[in-house]
Amino acid sequence: MINLDQKYESYVRNGDKKLRIDGIQERVIGYGYTDDGKDINGYYLRTDNYTLYYNREEKFLKMEAIREVAHNIA
Repeated sequence: MINLDQKYESYVRNGDKKLRIDGIQERVIGYGYTDDGKDINGYYLRTDNYTLYYNREEKFLKMEAIREVAHNIA
């Protein structure tokens, strides 16, 4: 089992430590485990703009935007 506290707690506690996603620095604001209703099947990281999902082998699965980015139309 992945120890999420050991791996990511310093990101949450220290706002200066960030993940780089597509060349942009993202602050980690939370993390936790995912499950299928019976077993833990992975974990997630939550940043200001995204939720990233990983499996138990720490392989990246998907990234979801938390909110849609508003665009100004001229």
